[in-house]
This record gives sequence, C-alpha cells and structure tokens, in this order.
Amino acid sequence: MASRLWASKAASYLKISTFNRGFASVVKDLKYADSHEWVKVEGNSATVGITDHAQDHLGDVVYVELPDVGATVTQGSSFGAVESVKATSDINCPVSGKVIEVNQKLTSSPGLVNGSPYEKGWIIKLEMSDTNEVNSLMDSERYSKFCEEEDKH
Repeated sequence: MASRLWASKAASYLKISTFNRGFASVVKDLKYADSHEWVKVEGNSATVGITDHAQDHLGDVVYVELPDVGATVTQGSSFGAVESVKATSDINCPVSGKVIEVNQKLTSSPGLVNGSPYEKGWIIKLEMSDTNEVNSLMDSERYSKFCEEEDKH
C-alpha cells in the first residue's frame, strides 16, 4: 500500500493523471488493448508496455524477451514475452508498425516492468504503419471497467 501511495504522489508531482483501482493504476492519456498492453501515441510514434494490472497479476518479472530493432509488428500479434515467478505471458502489440527502439534496460533490470510499468518499464517504441488502429483500443475509463469485469471471473 505504501508503494501505491508513493506512486500516487509521484504521479501527482509528474502531473500524470491516474485512476486508482485499489490494486493497479491506469494512466488517463494512454490507450489499452484487451490483452493488457498500453500504448502512448505521439504523432506517428508509439511507445508500448504492459499495464500495471498485467504486471500485478504476473508477479515479479524476471525476464523480458525483446524483439529486434527493425522488426515489423502487427496489431494483436505477439512480439515478445514477459517471464515472471508465476508465469510466462506473450506481449501483443496494440498497433502495427516497425520497431525503432527497444528498452535495453529491461535486459539487466526486468523488474522495471513491475516498479514503473508506464515510465521506465516501457518495452518497445515503434513507427506506426496505421495510426487509425488506435481507434480500436480502449481509453482509461473503459479499460478500468474491463479489468474490474475480468477480475470478477
């Protein structure tokens, strides 16, 4: 709980809007896939990672499989994996494009996905091939409701 309070204060300091769902936060200005990846769009560029909800369910992340720079990724298809103490989970791309950067820090510090899923724990950056794909993703409010419904089952 103390870490959530700290995260909330940090978000406030950094002027990041979050919805606190009790156990996981959702950043207001991102888009979300139903497979629990987030995307931050800036023009034709997109940064992708897994959500706080996803990392919470996975537990301590011990390894992140990263794609190669230059790889082409397709919306909804797997581009890597996250291995935790509980399970291994594919990472699906919320939008299509070409990988222009991978977060090399995750190679030596995969726990960044747990500690900072929306900032330091990002996974890839890509040049989008179709910016309209973002329209099929959920906003923060819809994603929060989606997670609440999913957790009931």
